[in-house]
Amino acid sequence: MAHDGSEDDHTAPLLTPRPESAVPRWWKWNMYPFACATLASMTTVLMGYNLAVMSGAELFIREDLGLTDQQTEVLTGSMNLYMLVPILAAGWAADLLGRRGTLLLASAFLVAGALSMSLGRSYAALMAARFVTSVGVGLSLVVAPVYNAEISPASTRGVLSSLLDIFINVGILLGYVSNYAFADLPVHLGWRVMYAAGVLPPVLLAAGVLAMPESPRWLTMRGRYAHARAVLSHTSDTPAEADLRLEEIKRAVSVTVVPRSRDDSGTWTELLVRPPAFVRRILICVVGLQFFQEASGIEAVVLYSPLVFKRAGMSSSDRAVLGATVAVGAVKTLSILVATSLSDRLGRRPLLLASTGGVAVAMASLAASLRLGATSACLASMLAFVVAFSVGFGPLVPAYGAEVLPLLRLRAQGTSVGTAVGRLVYAAVSMTFISLAGAITMPGCFLLYAGVAAAAFVFVYTRLPETRGRSLEDMEVLFAK
Repeated sequence: MAHDGSEDDHTAPLLTPRPESAVPRWWKWNMYPFACATLASMTTVLMGYNLAVMSGAELFIREDLGLTDQQTEVLTGSMNLYMLVPILAAGWAADLLGRRGTLLLASAFLVAGALSMSLGRSYAALMAARFVTSVGVGLSLVVAPVYNAEISPASTRGVLSSLLDIFINVGILLGYVSNYAFADLPVHLGWRVMYAAGVLPPVLLAAGVLAMPESPRWLTMRGRYAHARAVLSHTSDTPAEADLRLEEIKRAVSVTVVPRSRDDSGTWTELLVRPPAFVRRILICVVGLQFFQEASGIEAVVLYSPLVFKRAGMSSSDRAVLGATVAVGAVKTLSILVATSLSDRLGRRPLLLASTGGVAVAMASLAASLRLGATSACLASMLAFVVAFSVGFGPLVPAYGAEVLPLLRLRAQGTSVGTAVGRLVYAAVSMTFISLAGAITMPGCFLLYAGVAAAAFVFVYTRLPETRGRSLEDMEVLFAK
């Protein structure tokens, strides 16, 4: 809720406005928003870690606790269902507590979840631990991209928004490395150490989040204009841009402010029940991208790559199979740097088109190599898939969704809706892959994913406009055309 700004007469800004001379002329980037976006994005490392570590840990959990295939599927995919509640509540929490406060709350849940998982001694205890972890993951998954989009100047918003996926994949890579490093420990101990290793990072990340400024858009929504101007002076390329951004945010707040007599239900009504035409078009793009991203088979690769490699005839040694997953994770993480470096040069749309087309071809190749039993071709196709996915589909979907959603009070809730759809599809794929592979064979699964990726290519080509260089407050004009 916005105020009249009188608070600024009594409260000093959190940051001292930066003079124009404070930015070296020879330095191309303003590193302050880069540091802020990096700290916010690092809260998602534990999401990637928890998703990836399960791919190797489930081999040992199944043996240690005697889980069935169905229990393994549910345990693996349950976190995505659990995430629905915190994801849908994240927009409300981010508006109430602020973006920074919500990220701190997420870190606390991530610590508790990692500790509970490492100490679990039954299937029920592990399911409860996954729920605790899902709360932290769900909050950070929604709020981090919103914060990054709101803190970034238009000139580097593509790069800074892509940091989110970089750190998710750093977490995935660390999960794979953890699997490999502790694979030789006793069965009852190895998987517990894998999860215990995830306890300390959220504590360190929480300390980093405390050093971040609050989002200038949230500060403006609370009437704290001097604070917002101070933050914008540090996160904009020039003082003139800081002034322009503040005026744009004030105009957005004046349009979207909710009267005191109304509650948050008005936002959901405007977003889902009676949205303006341009909001409806934006929601179709956001929800469609999230659906296609998760339905294209990335879950099968991240969570079940050891099973895929075994199906392709790779060595029966768990350590050899887990070593191959480390290679997949490393290639995936490095490939995201391509999207990060090119999204503000080439634009979002060309990278998404190249990515979806490449994913379709790579999935079809993976299906063929599994059918023929060609181990080397299977590994090559898997690597080609993660490269294609990571140059666009992976990092740009959350970034695109966060930047196109208009108006302050619609952005957090709209991001929640898109993310919730993505998590539902992720859960459906991850909790059915083993059963589906038994019904239509594993090559059949990947051929199905190839068809989904081809449909995604058509969706991007026909529905998505380019957003490169646009201000966040200009998206209404773009989608009204």
